[in-house]
Amino acid sequence: MSTAVTSKKTKRTKITPNNAATNGQVQSLSRGLNLLESISESPGGIALTDLAQQAGLPNSTTHRLLTTLQQHGFVRQIGDLGLWVIGSHTFIVGSSFLQSRNLLALIHPILRRLMDDSGETVNLAILDHSEYEAVIVDQVQCNALMRMSAPIGGKLPMHASGAGKAFLSTLSDNQRVQLLHKKGLHAYTQHTKTTPTGLKENLEQARKQGYSFDDEEHALGLRCIAACIYDEHHQAFAAISISGPVSRITDDRVTELGALVIRAAKEISKEYGGVR
Repeated sequence: MSTAVTSKKTKRTKITPNNAATNGQVQSLSRGLNLLESISESPGGIALTDLAQQAGLPNSTTHRLLTTLQQHGFVRQIGDLGLWVIGSHTFIVGSSFLQSRNLLALIHPILRRLMDDSGETVNLAILDHSEYEAVIVDQVQCNALMRMSAPIGGKLPMHASGAGKAFLSTLSDNQRVQLLHKKGLHAYTQHTKTTPTGLKENLEQARKQGYSFDDEEHALGLRCIAACIYDEHHQAFAAISISGPVSRITDDRVTELGALVIRAAKEISKEYGGVR
């Protein structure tokens, strides 16, 4: 694809018993939901006393709440120790969310807001596992005369694009070596990372920063900053990027735009039901 310059698992924040009422919430419901989240974070099951301690509640109160959740199928007990685990009805309720989510409808307003905040073109790319390429599936172009131009459906090289390098930065060394062995390290410009060592160092920097940076590596005069979006399995399945000419994405703006794209990627991951 030719890209040219032409004329946006950490644990959830929980509601504590003390502030539930002041936030206009039903205290018992808030407590029950907090217990449900604690159980979901303990795949092997968790004892009642441990749940009570985490929630800051008496054992008797915790047991009454768990019994209510159990009666509705949201939790159940297993084994001789009576550990509490997630029940089948939780899956049924969660599945309705999976069936209703529409990636583009969910993300497009966030892309538009990121374009407004950055003043640059914003792209959404997904990872094509069969071809080992990043594919642009949505875009909000900025209003500037000089802006990035790339078609929907256009493919981006993994080693020489913001989105591609964002995906690569989440892979293990073995996965990355296998992928790059199949695709190679083609030089698109004199700035393209064409050695495994140089690319590895660049990806390590991307992991530390939380965003990748394409510095005229795919097209001369074009810079791109990207961060990954994660699904409920903690897998990077999409990336959001900000692209624009070097004249506007100057060195002193890279960190600022990186923060914007990280924030947008985290918001999308949260809304999509992925890791927060």
